[in-house]
Amino acid sequence: MTTTNQALLDWVAETAKLTQPERIHWCDGSEGEYQSLVKLMLGTGDLLELNQKSYPRCYLHRSDPSDVARVEHLTFICTPEKAEVGPNNHWMAPAEAHQKMNGLFAGCMRGRTLYVIPYCMGPIDSPYARCGVEITDSPYVVANMKIMTRMGKQALERIEREGSFVRGLHSTGDLSPDRRFIMHFPHETLIQSIGSGYGGNALLGKKCHALRIASWQARQEGWLAEHMLIVEIESPQGERHYLAAAFPSACGKTNLAMLIPPASHAGWKVRTIGDDIAWLHLDKHGQLRAINPESGYFGVVPGTNPKTNRNAFDMITHDTIFTNVAVTADNEPWWEGKDKQAPVTDWRGRPWHKADGPAAHPNSRFTVAARQNPSYSSLADDPAGVPISAIIFGGRRRELAPLVYQARDWRHGVLVGASVASETTAAATGQVGVVRRDPMAMKPFCGYDFADYWAHWLSFADKSDKLPQIFHVNWFRQDKDGHFMWPGFGENLRVLRWIIDRCEDRAAARDTAIGFLPQPADMDLDGLGIDPAVMDALLAVDAGAWKQELEGISTYFDGYGSKIPPALREELARVKQRLG
Repeated sequence: MTTTNQALLDWVAETAKLTQPERIHWCDGSEGEYQSLVKLMLGTGDLLELNQKSYPRCYLHRSDPSDVARVEHLTFICTPEKAEVGPNNHWMAPAEAHQKMNGLFAGCMRGRTLYVIPYCMGPIDSPYARCGVEITDSPYVVANMKIMTRMGKQALERIEREGSFVRGLHSTGDLSPDRRFIMHFPHETLIQSIGSGYGGNALLGKKCHALRIASWQARQEGWLAEHMLIVEIESPQGERHYLAAAFPSACGKTNLAMLIPPASHAGWKVRTIGDDIAWLHLDKHGQLRAINPESGYFGVVPGTNPKTNRNAFDMITHDTIFTNVAVTADNEPWWEGKDKQAPVTDWRGRPWHKADGPAAHPNSRFTVAARQNPSYSSLADDPAGVPISAIIFGGRRRELAPLVYQARDWRHGVLVGASVASETTAAATGQVGVVRRDPMAMKPFCGYDFADYWAHWLSFADKSDKLPQIFHVNWFRQDKDGHFMWPGFGENLRVLRWIIDRCEDRAAARDTAIGFLPQPADMDLDGLGIDPAVMDALLAVDAGAWKQELEGISTYFDGYGSKIPPALREELARVKQRLG
């Protein structure tokens, strides 16, 4: 397979001249091609076959021990003006970045195959989808891109029709951390990554394209590229609503995307549109519609079990690539939280003993096609996307943030999203309660200055009078003894029901300084058995604590200088005034 697109042909030729591969392979995205890559990697040891009876067509990949996570400190946005990227990004001048990367890419593919991967982010026929081409020397990357994107012949045909595509050049290089960089050139719609074979560093369609480059394009073109799940909630009466939600890490994002209704909610159905990224566009009627640009899940596996996430647990029992998990005596994948069975080798392949600590890497992953999810919605493939009723932001707060509250309007909702924060735990930092701001859960992924990003969000208030309602949730309130006050997991559907009812003007709420909150009587709490005093605490607004929080938000905004949108400051002042 090759192409009629001259720009693509020229770029592949230029890249081959620079990297000097032994051969070039144009990927067609076929099942036969995937199987041949698996066979190749089994032969080289890049993949290990797992128990094919209990885990059919499942394989294990062990990455280099220095290459196990995103490297945000080595991730740069390269623009002519440093002010374009803001204090939320690392910046490098394009000329310097190109010189550095050209030196690293020179001859890096000698003896290797250069793979050309045409891919589409989003349903192949969607007007909201965007295409890209990744060049890589890693068959592991090709196999993962096959699962994670619409990759191959159809994507190339769309590129040939439209003529435009995001370019991504990747090589594992020698995997040296000293020669590991991820560069984004938004003015050139170009991504370059070298020295890593891990996930978001190497699968350039994911965070690099679908968020950092796409957020830049979205601002120019009038849409939003967001780190959000998309979930469908269907009532027993058949009423469907679509919610988009943004959470920082360790805040229950995947669990919410694949929520299973509790026994108390017979007849309710929850389906997954997307678990990680949402692209949101206004249609001709002013309705905000969302597509999931991905077609697979690249999920963190530790902690996944039938209790925490039955759907995720079930979907990774076949046709899955595991990365950096442990292995049991019967050659099954194992991770902390899976079951009581003990592994025999750790994620590095070394013999494991309990005293050694975690057997699976804490950031070990699974790559699996979205269609394997028992709660998968076919609307994930709808070119028109789904109409969003509500946008939900959330963080992990032991105190302060109520279980749920509603923003007064879109502009207030932007403030709510811009002030998203989570508190650290002692296990993570040695100090409990340190607040880390992660606006819209986009801190590692927004490809330009946050101040400009918030201004872009605010601009939607003038574009439509049908925008979704905005809410904030916090599943993680704790009592004085450190116990969680809300049961979470499937019971979160009770909160989502109140959110949906607010969007339909059929649920009551009380007006508070921070927004609209339910009274306990406004929510369905039947059979939950929560003490009324606990519910009162979950829905309380501590004025003194919130005044301190607003000071922290104001100080955070100060870091963006005079570029902060005046409307954001005005919203902050209004909340302060309401607090008295």
